[in-house]
Amino acid sequence: MISLLLIIFISIAIIIHVNISKASEASKFASEEEAIITIYLAGDSTVSHYGITLAPRKGWGQEIAQLFNENIIIKNHAVPKRSSKSFIHEGRLTDLLKNIKKGDYLFIQFGHNDEKEEDPTRYTLPDTTYKSYLKQYINGARSKGAIPVLITPVERRRFSPDGHALYSHGKYPLAMKELAKEENVPLIDLTEKSKAMYDRLGPKKTKKVFMWLDAGMNPNYPMGITDNTHFQEYGAQLIAYLVVEGIYEVDLPLKHNIDQDIIIKLNSKK
Repeated sequence: MISLLLIIFISIAIIIHVNISKASEASKFASEEEAIITIYLAGDSTVSHYGITLAPRKGWGQEIAQLFNENIIIKNHAVPKRSSKSFIHEGRLTDLLKNIKKGDYLFIQFGHNDEKEEDPTRYTLPDTTYKSYLKQYINGARSKGAIPVLITPVERRRFSPDGHALYSHGKYPLAMKELAKEENVPLIDLTEKSKAMYDRLGPKKTKKVFMWLDAGMNPNYPMGITDNTHFQEYGAQLIAYLVVEGIYEVDLPLKHNIDQDIIIKLNSKK
């Protein structure tokens, strides 16, 4: 009788252990699926956030959050007028790295202000100092277990007399591509993507992408504005879509967190 009871108790214990193990595994997988991932953005005015006093001006970093599900958080550290060099010298990368954690992402887009030869506090040489400053972002992210992603600078609105979009960033995009290959870092070629989109839209329609406003159209710009660098809300949304498209192309795990309904909606605007 005692032996029979012992066998029954052992059997029950085995069943309980198996069920607990299964539950633990299920809980583990659920927590991994629901884990919050933060995407940190380091960049310039084309990426940064703007308040209502500058509306409708927006950076693409201000619009990208809506393209992801609730498991993704965007921390936009981009600041207008900064280069890869000045962002670091002002201590902004150091502050960003204080909070970034394993499994997070650092998206890095610089170039516009690295080109400012007249300003030694921002200017970098594409083949040397530009690469060396970008490498600090890469190493900083990796030191925290985060994933760096290089993004070539989004193009300005420039067209040839016959209506073809032009390049404006010189050697900087190529230098970033070379660095990405050297350091084995994922790269989103936003330079090429944005230029191709401007080509499709043409000179007239791209005015709705950038800050082109006639006098009297917006109380924030009573005299109007003609800006071929910064985006209106619609333009920021389109550029954010291109970044997300790049996430698919380089096959980042982040692609599983993209809100497909919003992607389809944005794609229909193009």
